[in-house]
Amino acid sequence: MIFITAKFRIKPEYADQWPEIAGAFTSATRGEPGCLWYDWARSVEDPNEYVLVEAFRDEDAGAAHVNSAHFKTAQRTLPPYLTETPLIINAALPQDGWSRLGEMSVENVE
Repeated sequence: MIFITAKFRIKPEYADQWPEIAGAFTSATRGEPGCLWYDWARSVEDPNEYVLVEAFRDEDAGAAHVNSAHFKTAQRTLPPYLTETPLIINAALPQDGWSRLGEMSVENVE
């Protein structure tokens, strides 16, 4: 799978509305056949930063994503809400989903 994590710094006046601003793009991406997940989280340390965790089935699915019409639209419409170019980590991993974090195993939790 292609695993991507990106940090988006949002202009303060738009930070609370970011989920709605990016909503159409998020929905369209989640609807792609090769998208495994596409999840936003707001930083607990910086309310103007959102972290995106996304994964695609393989390189072809990742290429389909960046060549999609909704991606091209997002390239035009989302940057005006940002304070800087997002930071990204992009890696190909030999798995197809999440693994369990064994060091924090939860057993018999009631």
